[in-house]
This record gives sequence, C-alpha cells and structure tokens, in this order.
Amino acid sequence: MTISALGINHKTASVDLREQVAFSAEQLDTALQAVRNLQGVEEAVIVSTCNRTELYCRGEVSGDLLLGWLTGFHSLSPDALENHHYLFQGEQAITHLMSVASGLDSLVLGEPQILGQVKQAYQAAKRQASVGGILERLFQQTFRVAKTVRNETAVGQNAVSVAYAAVSMARHIFANLQNSKVLLIGAGDTSELVAQHLKQQGVSEIIVANRTLQRAREMAERVGATAHSLSELSELLPQADIVVSSTASTLPIVGKGSIEKALKKRRHRPMLLIDLAVPRDIEEQVNELDDAYLYTVDDLQSIISENIRNREQAAREAQVIIQQQTQEFNDWLKSLNSVELVREYRTHTRTLADEQLKKALAQLEQGKDPAEVLQRFSHRLVQQLTHKPTNLLKSAGENNDQYTLAVLQQLWSEPSSDPSEGK
Repeated sequence: MTISALGINHKTASVDLREQVAFSAEQLDTALQAVRNLQGVEEAVIVSTCNRTELYCRGEVSGDLLLGWLTGFHSLSPDALENHHYLFQGEQAITHLMSVASGLDSLVLGEPQILGQVKQAYQAAKRQASVGGILERLFQQTFRVAKTVRNETAVGQNAVSVAYAAVSMARHIFANLQNSKVLLIGAGDTSELVAQHLKQQGVSEIIVANRTLQRAREMAERVGATAHSLSELSELLPQADIVVSSTASTLPIVGKGSIEKALKKRRHRPMLLIDLAVPRDIEEQVNELDDAYLYTVDDLQSIISENIRNREQAAREAQVIIQQQTQEFNDWLKSLNSVELVREYRTHTRTLADEQLKKALAQLEQGKDPAEVLQRFSHRLVQQLTHKPTNLLKSAGENNDQYTLAVLQQLWSEPSSDPSEGK
C-alpha cells in the first residue's frame, strides 16, 4: 500500500527540460491510462503545471519503473531525468503532496494557483477511474490541509505569485508603469492576475490577445482592457512597451522575426517581454535583438527569493500543520491493517447479532410465535449486515469505480464454508 511521488520541478530542472516533460491537456487521459497499466500501480494522479510534473501512485511500484515510463512517454533518453528528478515514498510522499497543494513548494512561496491545479489533476484522474479509496482520501485531506494553511498562517497573505513577480520585474525596469502600454497574450488565470496587478500599479492601457476572441472579451471586461484575436499580433506588438505571455500553446506564438519588425516600427524604443508559459510562448532567440529584453519564469528567481524570505516564518507554521496531518493520514493507513480490520469487522457483526438476539429473546419471553420471531431476527440481521455494502456497491456503480466493485464481488464470488463445521 505504498504511496509514491516522482517528479521534476523548478528546483531540479530548467525550463527547457520541464517543457519537454509537461503533459498537455490532450495527452493527460492517455498518460493516466498508461501509468495505471504499469505493473504494481493501483491508483495514479498526474500533476503537470509550468513549474512541475509529478506522478502520484499507490501500489508496490519501483521509482525506476515510474522514471522509465515518464522518459519513455515523452520520447526522452533513459538518463535525461537522472540528475533532475526526485522520488518520495510513504510519509515523505504524503508530506510533499500537502506541501505542494499548500503552495510551500512553489516558485513563489504561498502562491494560490497550485491548489486549483492539483484539484484539476485529481478530477482528471477521477474521470479516468484511476483514483481509488486511498488516493481519494489522501487528496481530499490534502485539500483540507491547504485550506487550513491558507486560513491559519500568513503564507497566503499579500499578492504573491508568478504574475506578481512579473509585474514587479516590469516595475523595476520601467520607472513609471502608468505611462506603459501592456500586451497580454492569453486570457487564462495567470494573465488575468497579471492584469489585476498592473491595474494596482496604475497601468491604464492593457490589451488582451487570445486565440478565442470571446474569452479575451470576457477577461477584458473584467479588468478594463481591450480585446483582440491572436491573428492581430503583428499589429499589436509594435504598440506594446511590455508583453506578458501565458498560454497553453505547445509551440511558440511570438518569433524573433515578429519582434524585429515590431522594433523597427517602434523606432527601436525598448520592449520588455516576459514569458510565463511552459512550453515557452516566445522564441528564446528574441534575446539576440537589441532593445528587446526577454525574461522567462526562471529569470524571476531573484524577486521570488525575496518573497520567500518574507514568508519563511509562515511556511514554518504551515509545516507544523502539514506534519500533524501527515501523521493523521498515516494513522488511518495503519488502521487498514488486515488483522485489525478483521478484529473490528468481527466485533461489529457480533454487536449487531447480539442486538437482534436480545430483541428476539425478549419477543419469545412475551410468548410470540418462535417461527415468526426467527424470521424477523434473520431479516433484521441481514438488513443491517448488507446496508453499508449495498450503499458501497451503488456508489461504486454510479462512479464506475471498478476497483471497489471487484473487491466487493469477492465477498460472494466463491462459496464460503461454515467456520463452525468440524468443531
């Protein structure tokens, strides 16, 4: 019943390597099915964001097998992740997941977006029926822990995120952001958060360009910007002093040539480009151009490090909460020990039988028909013994939980002998 966590993140791998190992939305379902079919894997969840790709598995499976599958799925050489991955098992894996969901392992300490991303990963695994009873409980408890950390410590206070770090970078380079025109490429959560921080800094001219124009319009309405389609980028780029890109595209959207043309139209007035996407939206060759200054998420590390120092005490408080919750989950896992479960099950059934026997004896003393009393005794005992298994069967059927259905089927798939025979 081992829980394992294998992955890479911003601490162990460069953006180049992380983008090679990231799972796109289109790949995720196939990947979940594939990892679930690995020998020894009983349950699995894949968390894939700009800054991390992680496999959470329950079962008796080796780290080498998981690592080999991850490199093979992405057509990488077997040793590509050799010095860039981490493997946690048991208590360490549980603590790591809770730390990740609480924002304690993020590029920006305490950033809130990761919790939503972990929830999305969990939901995707649920849809593929790759989550069973153990990971179900672990992830649900993890979500509660993250909420507790957010509410009871200062780790989530103040606007601190990759988006905030991007705006801080722009503020350091442009003395007065109020006079800057900003182009946001992408209309997702990160872009909207960037827009909110820009507004707080007094930026009045924001352009949103997105593949889906309707989504760009919706975001623009919320943040007080103008909306455009990505097809208009060649006209929009020359207008922008600052470009912040954050899309889910698997290929670069902004090339060196398009920035070169934009700079000519701008008469070589400087442009700041911040690429928050993994895989990257802006070709790295843009840095070869004079008057173009390109930064990726890795380049924001100095700003992020300062934020980390400001939140270290809150993080220590959060770790205390996480350790307590890790121990609680471990205690629950230990309670699943088969010997203890057998003892608890027998005690439970004996209690039910004694209750019904007491009622039956009382009815016999009242002179009621013995056959009728025995029939009622049998009916009531069967009802009580089958109530919870019946509800579990219904729930497993509704959720297509094949694992639980298979376990419950074993209860009656083979004829059982009377344990009292031969005595």
